[in-house]
Amino acid sequence: MEFKRELSLFDLTNIVVGSIIGADIYIASAITAGMLGPFSLVVWVIAGIFATVIALVFAYCSYYVPKVGGPFAYVSAAFDDFYGFLTGWSMWIAELISLPVFAIAFVRYLEYLLPLTFPQEILVKGLFLFGLTAINIVGVKLAGRVNDALTLIKLTPLLLLIGTGTVLLITQPAIFTGNYHPFVPLGVSSLGTALVLVFWAYAGFELGTLPAAEVKDPKRTIPKAILIGMSIVAVFYLSTNFIVYGAVNWQDLALSPTPLVLVGGVLLGAAGALIMTVGALFSVSGSDESGMLGTGRLSYAMSIDGLFPRFFSSLHQKYGTPYIGLLIQGSIAFLLSIYSPITGLISFAVFNLAFAFLLTCLSLIVLTRDTEPQLSGQKILPWIGILICLYLLYSTSLFDKIVGIVMIAAGVLMYLFFSPKQDIHHLKQMFLSEEAIFLRAMAKRERFLGNFMRMIYQWYLRLIQGRSGGPG
Repeated sequence: MEFKRELSLFDLTNIVVGSIIGADIYIASAITAGMLGPFSLVVWVIAGIFATVIALVFAYCSYYVPKVGGPFAYVSAAFDDFYGFLTGWSMWIAELISLPVFAIAFVRYLEYLLPLTFPQEILVKGLFLFGLTAINIVGVKLAGRVNDALTLIKLTPLLLLIGTGTVLLITQPAIFTGNYHPFVPLGVSSLGTALVLVFWAYAGFELGTLPAAEVKDPKRTIPKAILIGMSIVAVFYLSTNFIVYGAVNWQDLALSPTPLVLVGGVLLGAAGALIMTVGALFSVSGSDESGMLGTGRLSYAMSIDGLFPRFFSSLHQKYGTPYIGLLIQGSIAFLLSIYSPITGLISFAVFNLAFAFLLTCLSLIVLTRDTEPQLSGQKILPWIGILICLYLLYSTSLFDKIVGIVMIAAGVLMYLFFSPKQDIHHLKQMFLSEEAIFLRAMAKRERFLGNFMRMIYQWYLRLIQGRSGGPG
């Protein structure tokens, strides 16, 4: 099946935005309040800059390796399958570790409506994770209009928070002035730790880079789409957090397990708190569902390359999905969700992401071809990215470093045990073909703010067509 290689700037920007913004804002918006106070807003800016640099590195890698997608492919092309495996292995661990974060957050927000005992919390986490696992195995896809409705349900609470918070700022600026003073009440000694936790909210751009063969004028379109997309994400994140820290004192935020419910209650009373709770529950569920699918596909890709146990590439006879891998990752996520602290999970996920990003930045240095016209900044960006990754690795906890090194070593042993194996060519072609990548990339537009942008754009086109007398 042939597809037109005509992804526009809007299409690619939409995919970038949709790949990043999910339920993270409900989790990370005030997680650093007890570390830095209102100064956390600056950390969101820094983390956004860091993520943009690395996102551009990914975009340039996709230009030089257009036939396959993802850091596993980039690093393998630049070096060899061993380093590619370590990259994919680290990405898989990072994405796997993120799954229980959403289960924990779901329970926290649900408890605003329904207090739970500890055994009941475990039961809800199990139902949450294994329910989404079952959905991924069956492969159920919502119809387009249902997707649109869910997008509005997930996004409306945040837009309402920004709107009502802006009204409060205009009518009662003294509240914001009081909550933002002092701006740095705790100093900046926890800057690195806070940056690690906030950077996690920007993760996802690595899933939004496409093969350059699908994009019109990729040398200009890809960097521009990354910059515009990351700018939209940053504006959305900063707007939300500006209201969060202005409407509620940072000390109260630091004590709240559901910070956006707290802010919603301050702005709109009990109705506002309820709206934010419902929005959080929908958003957390959607983010974890898409995360499960991506994690399962990554382990599937490495399995068909002979670098993971073969059963990870076993497809369900009826649904055609990698059900064994999905069941394994669901079970691991459930066990981690029971006792692991949410900040510890996020920090360890970033350690593994930073290691994978580091190898990706190094790969761009090798992939750069002097014989071709230069992409803007391709000589300096990977070096800046390397420094960013090293800083993120340094800023994680000692526990993260020790366990992270152990997991990397385990990955080396796994590679030595499973490689080389005979490649499962027909399965690999199914997963790595340009057509398959194209279809998966299109699906990313259905996520959260990305889908909302698409809806607005479609309404705009219909309005223009209606005025010009064109077809509706």
